[in-house]
Amino acid sequence: MNTEVNSTSWGQIKACVFDAYGTLFDVHSAAARLAEELGPNKDSISNLWRQKQLEYTWLRSLMKEHVDFWKITGDALDFALESHGVQNPQLRAQLMELYLKLEAYPEVPACLQRLQAAGIATAVLSNGEPKMMAAAIEFAGLGQSLDYALSVEEVGVYKPDSRVYQMAVDRLGVTRQEICFISSNTWDATAAAHFGFQVAWLNRFNRLWDKLPGTPKAVISTLDDLPVPVRA
Repeated sequence: MNTEVNSTSWGQIKACVFDAYGTLFDVHSAAARLAEELGPNKDSISNLWRQKQLEYTWLRSLMKEHVDFWKITGDALDFALESHGVQNPQLRAQLMELYLKLEAYPEVPACLQRLQAAGIATAVLSNGEPKMMAAAIEFAGLGQSLDYALSVEEVGVYKPDSRVYQMAVDRLGVTRQEICFISSNTWDATAAAHFGFQVAWLNRFNRLWDKLPGTPKAVISTLDDLPVPVRA
């Protein structure tokens, strides 16, 4: 994918809306902090946990059987542990508790502060249920740097349903074209671009772009590289 950005093509950005998990917060930091307890399967367990967490959101949306993201996170962890023959209720409880205290990526605080200083509204739009989001934001010390914390629980369906993205438009009081949406998840970034947001795909992990409708305006590897029209 061509990652060159024409700065004049962005127009007037009034708000930057971020995905939370994998974009602002490191979803693998919970398992990393229990590396000794998880042993050599740490990465495999963490990756499967994340994979199933996402799959369950998509499948439950299709089935119209919504439960909140905390329940889905627990179900996905149970699958990952069971798949690796781990039967340890205490370890499970520790991992779930640590999911409320995920580490923010290093450049996140300064990025949000720059945007606010430039008069650009900042928001997180997440699958996370409100208590999960509040805990992660508080642990990372981002409460003063985010103007809005929007959860899919307001609409009762998960991304990439268009109702989730519309919620950001309605709550922020701006047009689709006035929102810069940033996500590290390709499926999320494609859906947001297809919806009409101006998308910066945060390709933290050197992944391929998904073969889905929607094209980003920019591809960046760190939040420090947000395009000039979106930065102070």
